Amino acid sequence: MSTIIDQNLVARHNGQLQANLHADYDALAGVLSRRGVDIETLTVHAQQFAVALPSWGAGTGGTRFARFPGKGEPRNVFEKLDDCAVIHQLTRATPGISLHFPWDRTDDPKALREQAESHGLYFDAVNSNTFQDQQGQEHSYKYGSLTAQSAATRAQAVQHNIDCIELGRALGSKALTVWIGDGANFPGQHNLRGSLERYLDSMRSIYAALPDDWQVFIEHKLFEPAFYATTIADWGTSFACAQQLGPKAKCLVDLGHHAPNTNIEMIVARLAQFGKLGGFHFNDSKYGDDDLDSGSINPFQLFLVFNELADAAQREGASFKTANMLDQSHNVTDPIESLMSSAVEVQRAYVQAALVDRAALRGHQEANDVLQAAQTLKQAFRTDVSPILAMARQRSGGAIDPVGAYRAAGYREQAAVARPARAGASSSGIV
Repeated sequence: MSTIIDQNLVARHNGQLQANLHADYDALAGVLSRRGVDIETLTVHAQQFAVALPSWGAGTGGTRFARFPGKGEPRNVFEKLDDCAVIHQLTRATPGISLHFPWDRTDDPKALREQAESHGLYFDAVNSNTFQDQQGQEHSYKYGSLTAQSAATRAQAVQHNIDCIELGRALGSKALTVWIGDGANFPGQHNLRGSLERYLDSMRSIYAALPDDWQVFIEHKLFEPAFYATTIADWGTSFACAQQLGPKAKCLVDLGHHAPNTNIEMIVARLAQFGKLGGFHFNDSKYGDDDLDSGSINPFQLFLVFNELADAAQREGASFKTANMLDQSHNVTDPIESLMSSAVEVQRAYVQAALVDRAALRGHQEANDVLQAAQTLKQAFRTDVSPILAMARQRSGGAIDPVGAYRAAGYREQAAVARPARAGASSSGIV
């Protein structure tokens, strides 16, 4: 496997931190041993964790007011892949890449797949885009795509999704994520029931084009850009549509796509219970769909989501799997640093959830011992598993301190030289 950053530099950086890591790891091992937990088992568990990277997250994001480009931004999908390779090299937790079409469209998917494989990467779910008009397209999505009143516009949107499937097949992907911004900004703008009927009719055509071993993930969002009534606004609508479409259709949960203070972990439990939980777009939120770094605002909620996933895995066994991806907009930070930090935070919640004493929790629940049930969860959440995460990275060939190693390597400065800014060249970031 080829690496972007000199592995000798990573080894030297690790060497400077080795003694402290072992001291912290041994101390934590003692704490966990007194609880009857083997730290080595948890470290192996951490090494098994993986979360996919969004190709668009490698670039600087922005808002509807402004976008402030960063230095050395990737200008095409091949340069995005290089940045993603750096993240995986240092964290050893992000082997999957999720592409977005037409942003990441390439006329040479074979070369792109070979580049990914050379870095030990693979392509996760591909994403379609019918929430923007693209240059040269015949019909506008201003008033809807899969739900448009115009049959020709709907057919164009359906065909784009089918094209995404075909390109995804060439790259080795196994899933399509569909998010639409369709809806209404005014009461009476469209018939609320009719728009969902048109959506389902369009999705049936997309579903029919799925290969046998593929899935389609339906992503819901409370609002924006449809501020009065979004067609796929909540998990209930997503679930109903997935049920209508068939077993290859699942629901995707983006942590920022809900009203503030929504009980997302309960949504996760419900979808898992009925076999329709497809996966996640991990990020964090303060007000709405902020796309902030994972774990930066509400790490306890992230932990509670993984607590439900751990419960589902215990119930369902090896058959229970979800497609996990980061989905963030990095407006004021280096995107590589933010994605590395977020991958670590999601991995942290994954390991903390494995620390929950499920037998004790079940006993407290059955005895209606409310306080002790809550404290059982809190004990796992309060445990600082940083030494486990660092040890897992090192043993897998990554960096004890990913951000520190990245900065020491000077990758961003080198990218700024190799990728001079050109107007319209960047295909990165979310606006």
